[in-house]
Amino acid sequence: MRGIAFIGGEGPGLDLCCSLVQGADIIAAADSGLIAAEDAGIKPGWIIGDMDSLDDLGRLAKYPPGIIRRFPRDKDYTDTELALNLLWEKGCDETWLVGGGGGRLDHLLALRSLFERELCPDRWITRGEDIYAIEAVKGGSGGVLKKFEISLKLEPASLVSVFPLGEGPWAASSSGLKWPLNSLPWNRGSFGISNVALDGNFGISAEQGRFMIVIPREQGESNGRDN
Repeated sequence: MRGIAFIGGEGPGLDLCCSLVQGADIIAAADSGLIAAEDAGIKPGWIIGDMDSLDDLGRLAKYPPGIIRRFPRDKDYTDTELALNLLWEKGCDETWLVGGGGGRLDHLLALRSLFERELCPDRWITRGEDIYAIEAVKGGSGGVLKKFEISLKLEPASLVSVFPLGEGPWAASSSGLKWPLNSLPWNRGSFGISNVALDGNFGISAEQGRFMIVIPREQGESNGRDN
């Protein structure tokens, strides 16, 4: 099941928002993420948060009280965390965040930190970036059960940046990049920024550990993902 959470901050335009929700099983809005969803003509199935950033609480009156989960402003979790937890609670095994770009640096760092956790989002789409998390999942014996990979088609010479996440160890392989990731050593704090998808078609596989793939969206929208 795929769940999408609209969150506060800079997000993609109306057309892309409408495209992203196609095929989604659950759509949630976290606080002011409701504004972005409604501006795109999208009616979320769940609304969650402290609502301190919502421009007009009257927006909530249009929805059944049973789909609204309102929290006090002084709480232990951010509205984005609450939305993700709701999606996982509802059985989503793939979760996307829409929005969250720009704004305060501490908010951006907090969102990035979500990808370091044992259970993390799979994708994050802001106004300017398309961000994916891919991971090699291990079984109880330590053997890789399934390799997670990303396969995308962008404009030729598009930039692709890669960051290791979690505790490691890390290993990755790639195709279609100017600088291959195969056999590249990764350590905590390593990164590979401004790699190039030569003809626009590229793939990255996580052989060990988890990786964040960052693609500037103005280069052209991705049109596929295999995992």
